[in-house]
Amino acid sequence: MKGLRGRRIVITGGAGDIGSAIGVAAAAEGSLVSLLDIKDAAEAAPVLTRIAEGATAGQADYSVVDISDPNAVADWFAEAEPPDVVIANAGIVDSAPFLDISVEQWDNHMSTNLTGTFHVLQSAARSMVEAGKSGHVILMGSWVGSVPWPEIAAYSASKAGLEMLARSAARELAPHHVRVNVVAPGIVNAGLARRQLQTEPQYAARVATVVPLGSLQEVEQVADVTLFLCSDYASYMTGSVLLADGGCSLFQFD
Repeated sequence: MKGLRGRRIVITGGAGDIGSAIGVAAAAEGSLVSLLDIKDAAEAAPVLTRIAEGATAGQADYSVVDISDPNAVADWFAEAEPPDVVIANAGIVDSAPFLDISVEQWDNHMSTNLTGTFHVLQSAARSMVEAGKSGHVILMGSWVGSVPWPEIAAYSASKAGLEMLARSAARELAPHHVRVNVVAPGIVNAGLARRQLQTEPQYAARVATVVPLGSLQEVEQVADVTLFLCSDYASYMTGSVLLADGGCSLFQFD
């Protein structure tokens, strides 16, 4: 894809389903990939192996970083070479009926999905601005940032806040030639959604009615959309939410 060869791309949540798919795809295009995740290096080893097997001129390294720790995030970016693209992908999702959401569940979602993303966005932007280089920060949103979905109110609220964070940052960072955009996937065949499909027939039945294109989104499809934003084809985009949800958000569902 245009402009990806040799581009330095940082991916948080890089050892997870979506983050690793993006890393593999970026390295295959010749990008220099840095994966950040809270998981230890042993858990990330299979991802690095996949990247090495599929990379062309690309390569990857791995660092253990907790994005909810602002000092850890700031220290990593202070020591690293200024990146061209940062993908703030790390996040959590936990389901609970609204009346049963605990304060701890709420705080965990906000700490990781919103505040943690803020730490990454701010530190990445500072690195780019201080180096005097243009750059791009991509935040991983969700279709439920704008459409309610049962039993994930904390997650949805965190993703809705993330969209305004991106737009606000994009407005202020534009004079520095640092762009900020959001990828908003649909129901991805990974993580909590995959587990619920396997164990909760009611959830599976609900999902079957809400995807107009008729199938769940695969992590590789999320990676494809994200790499488009990483490429030169998206060079005039900032403050945008790129919705790729299979049509889920076209309707309101019970």
